[in-house]
This record gives sequence, structure tokens and C-alpha cells, in this order.
Amino acid sequence: MSRIIRRILVIIPAVALEVLWILALLTWLRPWAGLIETSLSVLSVVFVFYIIMKQDEGTYKILWLIIILFSPIVGALLYLLFGNKRTTRPLRKALEKNPLLPIESGTAVLNRLSCDNKRVSQTFGYIEAMTGLPTCINTSVKYYPLGDEMFPDMLLEIEKARRFILVEYFIIEGGVMWDAMVDLLAAKAKEGVTVKVLYDDFGSIATYSAREVRKLWQLGIECVPFNPLIFIKGTLNYRDHRKMLIVDNRVVFSGGINLADEYINAKVKYGHWKDIGFRLEGKAVTSYSRMFVQFWNAFAMTPLTDDVLIDHEDDDNADDGYVLSYYDSPLRAKATSNELFIELLSQAKDYAWFYTPYLILGDKLLDAFLRASSRGVDVRIIMPGIPDKKIIYRISRSFYPVLLEAGVKIYEYTLGFVHAKASIVDDEICTIGTVNLDYRSLFLHFENNSVFYKSSVLEDLKADYLATEEKCRPVVPGKTYRPSLHRWLVDGVLRIIAPLC
Repeated sequence: MSRIIRRILVIIPAVALEVLWILALLTWLRPWAGLIETSLSVLSVVFVFYIIMKQDEGTYKILWLIIILFSPIVGALLYLLFGNKRTTRPLRKALEKNPLLPIESGTAVLNRLSCDNKRVSQTFGYIEAMTGLPTCINTSVKYYPLGDEMFPDMLLEIEKARRFILVEYFIIEGGVMWDAMVDLLAAKAKEGVTVKVLYDDFGSIATYSAREVRKLWQLGIECVPFNPLIFIKGTLNYRDHRKMLIVDNRVVFSGGINLADEYINAKVKYGHWKDIGFRLEGKAVTSYSRMFVQFWNAFAMTPLTDDVLIDHEDDDNADDGYVLSYYDSPLRAKATSNELFIELLSQAKDYAWFYTPYLILGDKLLDAFLRASSRGVDVRIIMPGIPDKKIIYRISRSFYPVLLEAGVKIYEYTLGFVHAKASIVDDEICTIGTVNLDYRSLFLHFENNSVFYKSSVLEDLKADYLATEEKCRPVVPGKTYRPSLHRWLVDGVLRIIAPLC
């Protein structure tokens, strides 16, 4: 709480200056108030037509239509400031100045995959075209059913570092986990290893401060916040939710696990914390290195070069299926993971199972879930039993009735909170990453995700899913979740504002 208070105190002068500037502007423009009001009213009508014609999620469009229709002038101003992707321009400029470093195309691998399964290769090619990141032959992957199990391996790999260690996370918080990592990172920095840390300023607003950042620099660890919260600005919504630890372009750890003690159950917040992750080795690691380098170079004063992509030892005998690692971006015309999940549900023949802590689906993805279940696919979703955010949990549960009616099976983890983000389809494809099934992850955040085809990790993920399901209560219509008129009215309002949550 003290960190938040200090941050607010820092921001207050900037916000005060913005308010004074607006008041001064309004005073100066007062003689033209009538003309301005008429112009904004006309503009609000134009925005209504623009929103209707725009290719966007229906829920998001409805939200802005309601705001503008109820308050045309204020609604028009809010839409100009926050409602369209023009507000991403500062982030877009920074990233476009630092494009993804070049890498060998995945065309040859896609052609090989096409001989095995043409429909899957089309999906992988679709994601490649959107993200610029290639499909690779998978060398080695290890699955972790808990952060508790992944953390010791992370420390071991940090100790092995010889050239560089790249750390990028949404949340960093001092404690058993992060303090142990900092000790090792500082020791490696003394040895001459390049150590760089990128964290999301808003995600870590209550857990990490400028004082702690300065301590890292004093230890030889370069640390930079993503999209720092200094002014109230249009880019506030667009956060770096990615999670990756990269060592020497040789190994990467990723998944839902942040760098805080609850993620390894060293601290109890919402019961037992169920999270998952993986360690990836081989050529696919380069995709993660490229992701990090692009973001670091966009926001840091000490750029990385393509040196981090060389000296990679490829295993010509590797044959553990295929992997495509990519990142989501709100700057793209299409929401990559949303498109991917729709693709996977449309291809599912036998089953499609999902882990997610939050369930706020857009119209197209919701329809994909309903269609898959209605045609006989065994669709399951594991959700938390103890929520971390009650209003989000309430919105998530508002989706239960329509899903249950279509035959989707929903389970809630009785031991605590599920933070895992994964899917597995037909013993062929699985995804593991940072992407929640909610509006923020799918449309507003930068995320990272890995898609595996015919890899050994599928068996581990499936076994873990079934074991976790044994620790869940099935949601039973009319029993676990009882619909009522009051709930229906409240849920209706919450669903309208869901894109803001």
C-alpha cells in the first residue's frame, strides 16, 4: 500500500498540471462553447456510424455506443481519448522503430507440417503471418504443473548463464522467489554476464518501486519499466502481461507464473495457487529472444543487438513435434490469440479443454465454444474456486448459464486459485502461455503464448488437467450457480462494462 501511495503522490503533480491545462483551455474556448458543443454532437453521430461499421468485438462496440448515446459530448471526448487504437500511437511508434530482429523463415517447417496435417499447418501459417514469428521443430520442452516445481530449475539455469539473462514479467515483488533470483542475477552480473529486467509498471505498481529499481542498477542489473505510469494517458490500458526468463538464447521459461511468492506457494493469498509453466530449449527459444529484444530496445536507453540471437546450437535430430511461439499485440488489426482459439475450437473433433483464471469472452469466441460443444465436442473449462478479484469472478460466472446450456463442462478448483492459462485439443495441439480468456488478455494486453503440435508436452498437460479436475467441483446448473432475476439484471450490467475490467 505504501508503494501505491508514493506512486500516487508522484503522479498527483502531473495530473494537476493536466487538469489546469484543460481548465485553461476551456476558459480560452468559452466564447466558442456553442460551436464546440455542436461540433462534438455531430462528431458523436459520426462515431456511432464509425463504431457500427468497424470490425471489432460486439461487446466493446455496444459499450461505446451506450456511452455515446447517453452522453454524446462526453462520450465523443472519451472515445477520442481511450476508445480507438489511435491511442496506441506512442507504443506503436516505439515498437515500429525497433522491429523484430530477422530470423530464418519457418516456411520449410510449415511445408513439412502440411504433409502431416494440412489444416493444422494452415492455422500455424495464419499465426505466422500475423506475428512474424516462425514455426519450429521442437527440440525439448519440460512441463511444470506448479510454480513451486519450476522455480528451482529457473535458479539452476541462471547459474549456468555465460552471456546474458533476459527477464520480462508483469509482476515483480520482493520475497523468497525474487530475492533469491536477484542474489543470483547480481552474482552473474559481477561475472560479466549481461542481465536485463523489463517489468510492467502498472502490473507491479503495488509491489515494485523506483527505489528497488535503483538497487538493481547498483548491483549491475539493468531494469526498465514498460509503459511507465507518469501521466494519465491513452496508453494506460495497454500493459505488458508477458512472462519470460531467457538464458543465453539456449533456454526459456514461460507460462502464467510471475515473480512473486504466491506463484510458488511460499505465501498464501487465495488458497493453493495453481499455476503452470514450461521450459523450452532449441531453436524456438530465439522467438522469445526476439520478443524481448524488440521491447527492450523500444523502452530502454541501452539497446541490445542481434548478438543475443547467435551461437545457438541447433539439434538436427530434434523431433518432439512442432512449436510456434508468438506474442499478442493490441496494435494489430486482429487479436492473435482470440483468432487462434477460434481456429482450435473449430477444428476440435473429440475434446477441447481450457485452463483460465478469468472467463470474459467476446461474441466470436463465445460462439466458437458453443458451436464446438453443440456438435458433440467435449468442451471443459477449469476455473478458480477462490477468486482473486470478486467483480471479475462475478462477470466470469455470468457466462456460465449459456455455456452450460450448450453442454460445456465447467469446474472450479476447490483448493484455491487457478492462474494457469492453457488449452489442449484432441491429443494433437496444446497452448501454454500468459493469455487469459478475458477481454484484457485477448484484446488489450501484450501477451506471449506457445502452440505445440504432436509434442510430448501434450501428455504432461493432459495428465495434469485430469489430476486438477479431480480437485474441482463441477458447476451444476441450478445448484452450484443459481440464476435469478436479480442476478440476471446485475450480470447484464456487468457484461456491458466487461471490456473495461
